[in-house]
Amino acid sequence: MDEEYDVIVLGTGLKECILSGLLSVNGMKVLHMDRNDYYGGESTSLNLKQLWKRFRGDDNPPENLGSSREYNVDMIPKFMMANGTLVRVLIHTDVTKYLNFKAVDGSYVYNKGKIYKVPATDVEALKSSLMGLFEKRRARKFFIYVQDYEENDQKSHEGLDLTKVTTKEVISKYGLEDNTVDFIGHALALHRDDSYLDEPAIDTVKRMKLYAESLARFQGGSPYIYPLYGLAELPQAFARLSAVYGGTYMLNKPECKVEFDENGKACGVTSEGETAKCKKVVCDPSYLLDKVQKVGKVARAICIMSHPIPNTHDSHSVQVILPQKQLGRKSDMYLFCCSYSHNIAPKGKYIAFVSTEAETDDPETELKPGIDLLGPVEETFFDTYDRYEPANQHDVDNCFISTSYDATTHFESTVQDVISMYSKITGKALDLSVDLSAASAAAEEE
Repeated sequence: MDEEYDVIVLGTGLKECILSGLLSVNGMKVLHMDRNDYYGGESTSLNLKQLWKRFRGDDNPPENLGSSREYNVDMIPKFMMANGTLVRVLIHTDVTKYLNFKAVDGSYVYNKGKIYKVPATDVEALKSSLMGLFEKRRARKFFIYVQDYEENDQKSHEGLDLTKVTTKEVISKYGLEDNTVDFIGHALALHRDDSYLDEPAIDTVKRMKLYAESLARFQGGSPYIYPLYGLAELPQAFARLSAVYGGTYMLNKPECKVEFDENGKACGVTSEGETAKCKKVVCDPSYLLDKVQKVGKVARAICIMSHPIPNTHDSHSVQVILPQKQLGRKSDMYLFCCSYSHNIAPKGKYIAFVSTEAETDDPETELKPGIDLLGPVEETFFDTYDRYEPANQHDVDNCFISTSYDATTHFESTVQDVISMYSKITGKALDLSVDLSAASAAAEEE
């Protein structure tokens, strides 16, 4: 193999596939390898037999669960914000033509032991049973401020410089109660803990606006969309994109050892005795374990049910966020549910995931608050996995390593990692100013 690649990408996880697609479109010569014989890496999707094999050690699921191949159970399930960055990446790369999306029915928040729909606009705030009458008025004023806020229009700022004022200071101006602050910060702005309160308010206001704009997009019950047949469709769509632009794919390549030159820079990858040369290596943490550090652990439960989650208006697909404060935890808990309406299970079946950043070594007890919201469950699988992030200096060794997937059930943090990696690899920012109406057409074709 004498030819040299600009980049060799190892692992076909979602982040790696998005990157190989973006880098190929950018004109780089990409070779993409995976030690597995399937796409998706950590973020793969399993049928029922594969699920049983992975968690129970045999592939004989009970017959009452229906046909194995009608299941597409995502191992890292996440919804995407209809106007969010990932959708912009899909449109920017024209990958939307390989995918069909459907809106997600509901977005809910856990408060004082109950589930409530997340109000996202001044109109919804007035209808919400989450707040008392006076609190609704205060919340409505705050929502109107956020909706009207335009970065370039001084008049809309009401004398506040949001790049300097903290979120806490802006919220206190409206006198909102702690419970209201909780759902705004965690279920609307999608912060993962409370550190945002002491940071400049501009980030939270932008996140709230994104939520409201995404919600308005499909006039559905939530701002989220999800591909039919699950997320496994995404890595394959980006793989196709990369191939269209001349990228080469090799699955089932054992070992995939990264080679370094005398200066400690990555210069190739060896598999089955052959070395492919390259200038840079992009991979998930499992390919370069000596260059990453463990930063946490995710605990989760995968549950198969025959009914929607109670108190979600019979939603066939739904996200529920359980803010940390409501549970006396350091980080939020997330509930993700999808069903046959997105073609990820046979008719009448629902798959729910409960996930959180692990704070103990006992996932069953730790995830109980989320599992208790599900009602009767037919099968439950408990799982934990370590989270890694890169500890290397990419400008020294030319290795660009993605961060492990977190416990969130939406894509906002995942895609930020991809975009920052893209900038480090190419030295330029990714232009994501796109016409978002391109995706709504694709998403509405049912």
